[in-house]
Order: sequence, then C-alpha cells, then structure tokens
Amino acid sequence: MKADLHSHSYYSDGVYSPSEVVGFADKAKCDIFSLTDHDTTDGLLEAQEKADDLALNFIPGVEISAMWKNMTIHILGLGVNINNHMLQEGLRQNQKLREERAEKIALGLRRTGIEDALEKTKSLSQANMITRTHFAQMLIREGYCKDNKAVFRRFLTGKKPGAAHVNWSGFDEVIGWINSAGGLAVIAHPFRYRMTHSKIKRMFGEFKEAFGDGVEAITAMSSEQEVNLCSTWANEINLLISSGSDYHGWPNQRIKIGLLKELQNNDNLIWNHLEWQR
Repeated sequence: MKADLHSHSYYSDGVYSPSEVVGFADKAKCDIFSLTDHDTTDGLLEAQEKADDLALNFIPGVEISAMWKNMTIHILGLGVNINNHMLQEGLRQNQKLREERAEKIALGLRRTGIEDALEKTKSLSQANMITRTHFAQMLIREGYCKDNKAVFRRFLTGKKPGAAHVNWSGFDEVIGWINSAGGLAVIAHPFRYRMTHSKIKRMFGEFKEAFGDGVEAITAMSSEQEVNLCSTWANEINLLISSGSDYHGWPNQRIKIGLLKELQNNDNLIWNHLEWQR
C-alpha cells in the first residue's frame, strides 16, 4: 500500500495546482492520496475531480495550525466534509490570524532593512494565503539565505526579526472542528517540533485524551529510528498511524510525492479507518 496523506497545492504554500499535485500522485503510483492545504479546503473539489478522472483513491484533507503548551503544532484533518460549518468557521478564524501574522513578519523584516517584504512575498502566492514558507522562498530568491532551514534559523523563529507569535486555538478545539466534519485528526510530523522525546509522548497522550485519532509516523524526512519510536508510542495508546510526504513542490525542496518508507499492513494504519474505494 502506497499512501501519501499529506501534501500542498498553491491554495496554501505549495507551487502547483490541486490537479497537478494529484497528477503527480498518480504518476508516483499512490494507492491513496490526500491534499491537505494549510487552513483551507479551497482546492479539494478540483483535486477530487482530477482524482476521479484518474481513478485515484482520494481523501479530502486539511492541515490546521493549533496550540499545545504554548507551542504551534499542525493537525491534519483526513476525510473531512468541506461543507461542515464548524470546520469552515474555524478555518476562517485561522486565515485571519495568518493575514495578521504576515503583516507582523513583513514589519519585522523591514526593521532589518528588507523593504517591501510583503509585496515581494505576495508575488509568490497564487491564492490569497501568505505563509512563512512564502516568506522563506522570497528571502531565498532575494539572496538573503540559501535554503528554508537557513531562513527559519536566521529570520522566522524564536526572537528573530521575522518571528511572529500567533495564538491559534487549542488543539482540543481544533480536534473538535475536524471530528465535527466527520474527519480523523492526526498530529503532523511530530519530530519536527522542538520537543524532547518525553514531551512528544506526553503530547500524544493528551491528544488521545482530547479525542485525537492518529499521528504521522512517516514523513519524507523521517529516520528509521523516528518511524519506529513514533509507531511504538502510538501503538501503546491506540493512536492510528499515518504516512505523508508533506510535498510542496518548491525547486529547493527535495521531497517527492509517494517516496516514503513502508509499513507492514495492519489495522492500526489510518487508511484502514477512512472511507475510500478499496
């Protein structure tokens, strides 16, 4: 089973259209695929239509920013009903917060001498959403840094000039949005957050208590140790296991759709709990 349940189109911070992203998943011979743009479901109808044309099993998804212990984490909603009022109200709230954050980032960058940061960054977006990835790509294009990692280290995290704290909704509330839309809530890329192993395990436990459903044990950047640890911790508390590349398509990113480590099939894999044509 080749499952890639985490990807992005230009409706958030990806490069390509939903149709193009689905086409890449088909060429990669994915058995099941999901588009999970940040805080928006705007690309899902187009993606579904393309998936239907290709007879590719498609799961409507979204990636939602949330707070846990005053830290930003990302929660995937897989198998969501895009017409659900509670979900869409929550996404509109996050979209507003993203607009405010973009203005704060641009102001911080201007104070360091980087002029017109917001306007330059907007030129990289093909939709209305401006993310930190867009700012990172702008700074790379302008020659300030060589890659995303350098941008975030120098400008966009901690107390750096382009850092901007956002008070997203708590992850229990975000889980509620997803569950109300009939979806399964999954912690995205857990090893990307700056946490000790004990803190990640504590997050998993509280996520489960808040009626979360699973964790993304496999990403394109996961090491064998991370996959094994995450799978073990998830199994201990009956969280489902998911797999996703987190594909964006920027030329300076090496991630490819469907190029993921495989897991032995068992009932704890999240795609065995989603509705799709088997």
